[in-house]
Amino acid sequence: MPVQTSGRPPSLEAPRAPVRRSATIPAQPGSGRPPTTPATPATRKRRRKDPLWARLTLIFGAVLMLTSGVAIVGGKVMIDQATGNIDQRNLLGDAGKSGAEGGANLDGPIDMLLLGVDARQSWAPDDVRADSIIVLHIPASHDQAYLISIPRDTEAPIPAFPKTGYPGGVDKINGAFQAGARNGGGWEGGAQLTAQTIKQMTGISFDGAAIINFGGFKRIIDTLGSVRICVSQEVKSHHMVYVDGKPMWNAEAKKTGKPMTPVVHKKGCREMEGWAALDYSRQRYGLKNADYDRQQNQQQLIKAMAKKATKDGTLTSPTKISKLLDAAGDAFVLDTNGVAVADFIFTMRGVTGNDLTMLRTNGGTFNGNGNNREALSEQTLEMFRAIREDRLADFVVANPEVLSTRK
Repeated sequence: MPVQTSGRPPSLEAPRAPVRRSATIPAQPGSGRPPTTPATPATRKRRRKDPLWARLTLIFGAVLMLTSGVAIVGGKVMIDQATGNIDQRNLLGDAGKSGAEGGANLDGPIDMLLLGVDARQSWAPDDVRADSIIVLHIPASHDQAYLISIPRDTEAPIPAFPKTGYPGGVDKINGAFQAGARNGGGWEGGAQLTAQTIKQMTGISFDGAAIINFGGFKRIIDTLGSVRICVSQEVKSHHMVYVDGKPMWNAEAKKTGKPMTPVVHKKGCREMEGWAALDYSRQRYGLKNADYDRQQNQQQLIKAMAKKATKDGTLTSPTKISKLLDAAGDAFVLDTNGVAVADFIFTMRGVTGNDLTMLRTNGGTFNGNGNNREALSEQTLEMFRAIREDRLADFVVANPEVLSTRK
């Protein structure tokens, strides 16, 4: 693989415009969907909406772009019509790429921060940790994409966050989201502090970020119909059981007083409904490498969604795209760092689900530091340096063991 050079010039565009803000997002009962505060006329002034929602899902890792420039041009009107309801906020704070790093110019490599949260009805809206932390890297050639998961238990120095009164400290990296969300910071503050923590650890600045509640993933998969997942290790669900043959959350199942049968994900490849695919991707207990296996399973789910959307014509059907947007609903929050969503779409048009390469941190297993806490290995830090310098393709060739073992 050739080295991808940056070619990203300083941005000549206007300073970043204010983004729409809303109150902290609580979870809706049963849906996992975080509702937002009703918009005022002023806050309705959002960036263009994208019917090619695959570009958006690229941003939060779900789907990746069309491959036909003609189809994209034909959909420009649809883009403007379809993406107005996307909740856009400042999720990056000081971790967004500066003008010297390219800013709002997408000519060079593109780096996105994708955060998955598990917001439940019983939890306070500002007491949520990021359950999934993924860096999406697209080289300057814009014809390939890489997914790199950061272990949620990685010990990290978390910088001070004055807006919520957090003084800074050392904690698990998923605690950065919680520290930024408290005291009125909301999910916006949680994402900003997480992005700043990752930038401090790796030197990577971001072109954009997205948050999705796991309930949103289920609805998207159900809209796609199913996704093909290959289970590498049989695992019993820690979260769900069957009652009368129907899958239910453990807490809900106990309330019925009826017999419960375990949900077991058996080895092999099969089409999975939304609930099953999401449940499988969330398991870590009972897996050989615990959270590291879960990271690979989550990446596999993202790629499966991207491939399904590309394969079944979703990205070229206005009706299907509209349904996909409705499914995403308000479980999705986006920041494109001042770039119009449509510009992301056109920039990424050469990337498809088959072009997603899944990479492993720490060799796919626990890496302890002197305190017996999780830490990024030297090889992983070098992988992030390769991302920063846009030479990840060569790094992967020289270190093939970082490739995911999932299909």
